[in-house]
Amino acid sequence: MIVVAGEALIDLVPQGAGALAGLLPRLGGGPYNTAVALGRLGSPTAFCSRVSRDAFGEALLAGLTGAGVDVSSVQRGDEPTTLAAATIGPDGSAAYSFYVEGTADRLFSTPVALPDAARAMSFGTCSLVLEPGASAYEELMRKSAAQGVFTALDPNIRAGLIPDPDAYRARFLSWLPSVSLLKLSEEDAAWLGGTPRDWLAAGPAAVVVTRGGDGLTAFTRDGSVHSVPGEAVEVVDTIGAGDTVNAALLHGLAARDALSSAATAELGPQGWTDLLRFAARAAAITCSRAGAEPPYASELGAA
Repeated sequence: MIVVAGEALIDLVPQGAGALAGLLPRLGGGPYNTAVALGRLGSPTAFCSRVSRDAFGEALLAGLTGAGVDVSSVQRGDEPTTLAAATIGPDGSAAYSFYVEGTADRLFSTPVALPDAARAMSFGTCSLVLEPGASAYEELMRKSAAQGVFTALDPNIRAGLIPDPDAYRARFLSWLPSVSLLKLSEEDAAWLGGTPRDWLAAGPAAVVVTRGGDGLTAFTRDGSVHSVPGEAVEVVDTIGAGDTVNAALLHGLAARDALSSAATAELGPQGWTDLLRFAARAAAITCSRAGAEPPYASELGAA
């Protein structure tokens, strides 16, 4: 089982041009999207979070169970659901304004134990920024890594939520000894500073950098670099594309029995090329439709 830990929220997606375009609520949050994508791909998946008991929270849970995701590790609260108002640029890229004060997912507490079947954990996005939940997720990350669980991280930077960038950058570096797979966008990498080689030296077995329509590049601890181009597609928006990459990478590694740092290091050029191409195809399908709507296994073929 792959366990995804982090926030579930509602994306408010504009249905036209301009600041006052109508907004359509869509299920979202980086970790949430990753869990749904994994479920749709057919990976046994569980979601670990804190979700509101309001109507949005019920819809979020229904989306998870509809994708076959185990929600037994989801905590519940009476606080409202976090909202993220999206603005879509001419190229389909999304920027967000967040409404996070007093919301349910910020009050996540570290669970006593992971599901017995957990082979991998995935972390990222707002959940590692907003306290007090951020410290609880960080504790869970360190604990899972210490237990030998394959740990993936996508920082998915939302700069508007980070009051002290230098403190966050230092905290990010402190996570890397607990990380097996680091995935981030070019924009994230530029904001964080450093290089894939710097980050590999701190702990991860591999670093995957997404380059939008230009594709993906994997850097591995042995000095190898593996790149694939992006898949050509008419972009509606990019919401959930990076989260779909997370899911596709984890699903593909599981399919190759490579959910360990040692096995990831042994994938080799063809293994990485095939895995990255699979992730690029999955992300392209997500970009071809509005909101975070990751593909099903039937749309992609074998990983």
